[in-house]
Amino acid sequence: MSNVDVDSVKQYLMHLQDSICEALELEDGNGIFQEDAWQREEGGGGRSRVLADGAVFESAGINFSHVYGAGLPASATAHRPELAGRSFQAMGVSLVIHPLNPYIPTSHANVRFFIAEKESAEPVWWFGGGFDLTPYYGFEQDVRHWHMTARQACEPFGKEVFQRYKKWCDDYFFLKHRDEPRGVGGLFFDDLNEWGFDKCFAFMQSVGNHYIDAYQPIVSRRKDTPYGERERDFQLYRRGRYVEFNLVYDRGTLFGLQTGGRTESILMSMPPLVKWRYNWQPEAGTPEAELYEKYLLAKDWV
Repeated sequence: MSNVDVDSVKQYLMHLQDSICEALELEDGNGIFQEDAWQREEGGGGRSRVLADGAVFESAGINFSHVYGAGLPASATAHRPELAGRSFQAMGVSLVIHPLNPYIPTSHANVRFFIAEKESAEPVWWFGGGFDLTPYYGFEQDVRHWHMTARQACEPFGKEVFQRYKKWCDDYFFLKHRDEPRGVGGLFFDDLNEWGFDKCFAFMQSVGNHYIDAYQPIVSRRKDTPYGERERDFQLYRRGRYVEFNLVYDRGTLFGLQTGGRTESILMSMPPLVKWRYNWQPEAGTPEAELYEKYLLAKDWV
């Protein structure tokens, strides 16, 4: 088994946060990420960076965290009893981008590493992450580009990898209480250690590095599209689905809150403005209805 190099993972994640912030600031042209460095009383800390009220991005949060402790809470070991009694480290970069223009999709990405150790025993470790896209108005060109880039991230690691993690993404980012996907998917993987440390780490880096390649061309293509009150209203309504998923199902949100994580950093994924309506349905034949009929379903885009 290849050696587990925790320091290299941490250095990569911090560099990834830097590079994504630089790329999004350049695309926005006006907004600047403000950094909030924080410490966790139980061990560790992080750097939360938020861009608010930019020319393109209404809210963009990119968080790096590295937390550790002597043991995990019972809620975290209930389904992984082998983790009980072990010290742990968890680190990752997580981001959510909420653009102002409704024709630009919201995007989310996350790459992370977890390791639990105790004396006289092999460490238990794994990688996880992925990226997914949540459009408000569908453009086949954008969705195909997103999935083609996701496939490119996976190709060096095996022919079956893209389809496996695409399906996992479709299954994971699904609102069971609404019986609908959150968006058009992408990649999702977790508990990855089957290839050995070096290859698993390389795969996590490939996913992280391909996020900007997947998202930035879509932002550039749509950011000057004219829109009005109708499109903005629909965007705020659909953002409600994002909030529902993050607070009800998202593993990272639940893990962070259960382990005493920093609430401001965990909830920075929330959109600044959002609407809910009782039993609203889009009118047939509209672009809003097309989102449900053509895009909010699991399908092969490439």
